[in-house]
Amino acid sequence: MFDDTLAQILSLQQRKPAAALSPRLDALFHKLAAGADDPMAFEIEDEIWEAWTGHPDPDLAARMNQAIAAIAACDYDRGRTILNDLVARAPDYAEAWNKLATLEFLAGRDRESVAAIARTLELEPRHFGAISGFAQICLRNGDPGSARLAFEAALRLNPRLTAVRIAVEELNRTHPATLH
Repeated sequence: MFDDTLAQILSLQQRKPAAALSPRLDALFHKLAAGADDPMAFEIEDEIWEAWTGHPDPDLAARMNQAIAAIAACDYDRGRTILNDLVARAPDYAEAWNKLATLEFLAGRDRESVAAIARTLELEPRHFGAISGFAQICLRNGDPGSARLAFEAALRLNPRLTAVRIAVEELNRTHPATLH
């Protein structure tokens, strides 16, 4: 259903993150991959989320926190207004696009969510949260094969995603891959 975004996910190894992203993310992703069995890997994942969510402009960082609070309160209209303002003011702010994708997913607006996921992945191809969100949309739209591929891509980036690993195991059990 969303073939362009799936192709984007499957080609993530060939793409570079946007220059605007924190340079420390490279080291964090390297540590995350190398320390998959390390109990500290959860802290590394938290540091990645902090780097994604943060912004050097304190006003934009504050607006992001407001958007997160609006989403948590299910105030999607307010959250959408804030996030649309964020992406207009900082179009290279990958996490603003990801939060917009999350909001649209929660609001049941899958096409809008996938469009925001695609933009997130243009800026940050390693965004395992956006990739996992895309997989959830695939499941909701009856495409378990694409969901499995996306979940597996997310696991390559972050092997500590327990819920994603369980989802892949369940998909393998209920929808075994077939060769045509």
